Amino acid sequence: MASPKKKLPPKAANFQVDTRLAVLLGENYSSTERALKELVDNAWDADADRVWITLPEPMTAEPIVIRDDGSGMTEREVRQEYLFIANDRSSRKGTQTAHKKRQVKGRKGVGKFAGLSAAAVMELSTQARGVRTSITVSRKALQEAGRDIERVPLPVQVEDGSAHDHGTTIVLRELDQNLHFPSPDKFRQILIRDYGREDGFAIFVNEKQLDIEDLGGAVADHAEIVDGVGAARLRVAVTEDKARISGAGIVIRVNGKAVGRPTFFGLNEAEDFPRSLLGKVYGEIEADGLASDLTGDGSFVVENSIALEKLREWAIPRIRQQVSEVYSREMQLAQARLKQKINKRLAELPEHKRQFAEAALSKLLKKYYGESEDRLETVVNVVLDALERDEYYDVLLRIDEAQHSDVIRFAEALDDFGLVDLAQIAQQAMQRQRFLDYLDRLASSTGTDELVMHKAIEQNLWLLGNEYGLLASNKTLTRIVADALGKVYTGKRASERPDLLLAGNVLQQHVLIEFKKPTMTLDFDHYQQATKYRHELSSYLPSQTEVFLIAGSLEANALPASREPNVKASTYVAIIANARRQVEWLLQELASAD
Repeated sequence: MASPKKKLPPKAANFQVDTRLAVLLGENYSSTERALKELVDNAWDADADRVWITLPEPMTAEPIVIRDDGSGMTEREVRQEYLFIANDRSSRKGTQTAHKKRQVKGRKGVGKFAGLSAAAVMELSTQARGVRTSITVSRKALQEAGRDIERVPLPVQVEDGSAHDHGTTIVLRELDQNLHFPSPDKFRQILIRDYGREDGFAIFVNEKQLDIEDLGGAVADHAEIVDGVGAARLRVAVTEDKARISGAGIVIRVNGKAVGRPTFFGLNEAEDFPRSLLGKVYGEIEADGLASDLTGDGSFVVENSIALEKLREWAIPRIRQQVSEVYSREMQLAQARLKQKINKRLAELPEHKRQFAEAALSKLLKKYYGESEDRLETVVNVVLDALERDEYYDVLLRIDEAQHSDVIRFAEALDDFGLVDLAQIAQQAMQRQRFLDYLDRLASSTGTDELVMHKAIEQNLWLLGNEYGLLASNKTLTRIVADALGKVYTGKRASERPDLLLAGNVLQQHVLIEFKKPTMTLDFDHYQQATKYRHELSSYLPSQTEVFLIAGSLEANALPASREPNVKASTYVAIIANARRQVEWLLQELASAD
């Protein structure tokens, strides 16, 4: 016969306060649903597999209940960690969870108060290692305490529990009747955006598990036998929300596991697919037939897989169809309104240009769908201006008409072509000058991070010098960088590799650029990290690959005298100043040539 469980008398406890409390407690939540999401984030951080949320019917006395099967807390953890307000979790336990190595979401230690934004009383019961610990927090008591929150008595109840049970339950009672009760549909919509892509983390709201349908958009479901793949099922939702969906795209699942990152199967490269609609597409494809085409660790489908290509050919028209059904009417109306404004100009174009202009404008209207009509009209006018005043076209026509025997006419036409080319170069130089002004402001701002500088420089590698002008971002190898180094990098956006850019040219020359924040000083550790990346990628890159480090400033010993070959470093200020000198010189030379 099992001995009765021992229940110990309550023992007093108190909150422990960090000096940042006054600032952090001033944060608020835009809705009750967003406040409750903080408690789901806590379950994620506790390595839970499942979370169950029960929301009450409006205007009832029923509580909100959030229960998870995570690691739970011992009495010591409740006292020393849970009650330690505003203590930065990452400084204590790192940025990854203990067992599942998830990226931690709760950092500031005040998410525990989220429930009190909607309820007067919060009851917490948590179990770990055979002990159940319970505590009750009153919003009124905290409000009355003000800055003396550490003086609020919090009875902690401790009792024996099952050695196998673990997890945490939060009950929110006495809900604020002046607020709308949390909506299950709205709550699911918020949660699916953050957690819809996560394997091994199931969320149930009022007993219904999160699903693609919770996005609130039109959902299509296609299940067919695909040649070369076998059974495949595509479920895709297209939302009408203004905001882009986090994790937009289509995820491929093989035997229930997501492989690779969300993809658009090339629709992001299609000229006739509106870029603004990519962020509205969210879905999954179940294709167990790809199991034999996965990489060794099972995390990606091999890119040159024939079965993957067959799946792509099957999926793309179905995704297009779903987007068209949701947005076709809006697209047609936008085109009709703008078409009325430009029909007169189209009619004035020569016949041989009109057909081309109509086709080009049709692509533009689709590509820039979602932009304001004013912006669309600006883009359209630029295209029509170019067609109406096509100096290149006129000069090339004259060259074509010149007979080879008519050397003088031919030479004059070539000279005219050079003048037109110089005019285009001058226009480009002035545009670069304006771009440098913008980049200078970015580099001077303390709020600019490495991702922003990466995006600004990626398509403008001429900034680094003439020798880099013909380099271009290598998308294939950049993906390899992300795959190969993703496990090493522990930053917030590990999958995006915001601090690395790999560029190359037709001569197979490559440069690996590492960006740091404009506020950061480059030191010897950064040099070692960058060269380590080159070593780890040596099987993909040629040995002469150059490493270029860019930061706000450089330590004297950032690059040691005995450094590896082909390693350079510079600051954003120096790069911008050098690029500006070259642009100004070019403009002076062009002016003197007039």
